[in-house]
Amino acid sequence: MAEVVQKVLDVLLRSESPYLLFFLAIFLPGTCICAWRWIHQRKPSPIARSDHKKSGIKNEVPVITPLRDFSWQTTEPLQLRPFRGKEKYNLTMAIENLDPSELIQMDNTYEDRIKKRKSILDKHHDIVVATNEKSSKDIRIRTAVSELYTFVLGTYLPTRYPGMFRISHGAGNPSKTFENFVTGAKWPTRLAERTPTIQALEILTQTVDEEFFILLPDLSAPVDNPKYILQAYATCFPSGFNTSEKLGLRLADIHGPVPGYADKLERSMDRFFAKIDVGKFVKRVNWGVTTETDLFAAFGSMYASQNSDPQTEQVISPENLKVDQTVLRCERQTLHRLPQSRALVFAFHTYTYPLQQIKDEGMGEELATAIEGLKKGNIPNIYAYKRGDIWGQAVTQFLKS
Repeated sequence: MAEVVQKVLDVLLRSESPYLLFFLAIFLPGTCICAWRWIHQRKPSPIARSDHKKSGIKNEVPVITPLRDFSWQTTEPLQLRPFRGKEKYNLTMAIENLDPSELIQMDNTYEDRIKKRKSILDKHHDIVVATNEKSSKDIRIRTAVSELYTFVLGTYLPTRYPGMFRISHGAGNPSKTFENFVTGAKWPTRLAERTPTIQALEILTQTVDEEFFILLPDLSAPVDNPKYILQAYATCFPSGFNTSEKLGLRLADIHGPVPGYADKLERSMDRFFAKIDVGKFVKRVNWGVTTETDLFAAFGSMYASQNSDPQTEQVISPENLKVDQTVLRCERQTLHRLPQSRALVFAFHTYTYPLQQIKDEGMGEELATAIEGLKKGNIPNIYAYKRGDIWGQAVTQFLKS
C-alpha cells in the first residue's frame, strides 16, 4: 500500500500540469487520511498481536463449545486417580494443556455443593472472599475481578451450559441479566460502578463450585522478572489452609510451608506464570489423603505445620482408623490469563473419594504404593508434610488388606 502511494506521488510531483497540481492541493490530504485509517484499522491491538504471534489465537475471547444436551442431574463427578503408576512422588509442575471449553465442570453434586458454599460464605465470610484493595489502593484488582466475573457469568456458563444458565434482558432494562435455572438466582452480568468488588466474589462463590485466586504482578519487582501476588480470592473449600492469611503474598511466600518448593519449583513457577499467554489454558491435579471429610478445611489438619511434631501427635493405629471418614482428596487445578487486565486466574475444583471406594475399585494396592512413594521421591519430607506420619501406616494397611 505504501509503495503504491509513493509511486503516485512521484508521478504527480514530476508533472508540471496545472490540473495535476490542483489535484495535489485538493484531494491529496483526504487521500492520505483515508489511507492512514485503512492501515490503522488493519493493525491489531498490542495484546491481540502478541497473543497471535505467541499462541496462534486471533481472538482474545476463547471459543467455548456449547453442551446443548448436557444433563447435570445425570452427570457423575470426574473420577480422578492421579496416584496411578506413582511409585515415587516427585515434586513437579506436571502441567497439561486444557481446552477452554472444559474450564469449569458440572455434575450431579452441583445443587448440594452450591447450597453448602452459600452456608460457608454466610458463616465464614472473611475467610471465603476477600480483596487486597484497602491496603494497596490498586485499581487493577477491581478491574481483574470484574473481568473474571463478566467472563464466567456473561460468557462461559450460558455458552457452555445453556440448559442450566442463560442471559436475558429484563423488562425496560437494557442491561443483561444472568439467570441460574438450578438455583433460581439472577445477577447482572457486569458490575455496576457503585457495586463493591467483594460482591462479585460473593456471587461467583454462589454460582460455580470452583475456587478462584486472582494474581497480579508485584509492581515493585523488576519488569523482566515479575513476581505474582494474590490480590483477591473466593475459596469455600481450601485444602487445609486459611486463605485470608495468604492475601497479599507472593507465590513463593504462599508456598513457603511446602517442602522443596524453593529449590524445585519456585523459579520454574515464576517463569511459567510470567510467560503464560492469553488464550492458553492449562491444568494439573493435586492429591492427598485426609481423615476429615469436610470440604471446608480452612482450620483442618491436612498438612503438618512447621512446628508440628509427629512424636507428640497421636498416630492413628490401624484399628482406630475411621475408614468412613477417610478420603482421597483431589484438586483439579486450572490456570489462565485474562485478556484485558492481564491478571492470572488460578482455580481449582475439589473432589473427594471415600477410601473404601478406591479399595472396591481394585486400586487399593496402587494407592498404598503411591502413599509409600511419598518418602522415595525428590522431596522425602513431603510425606510428613502431608501428615503421612500420622495416618500413613493405618491407611496403607487398610488398602492392602
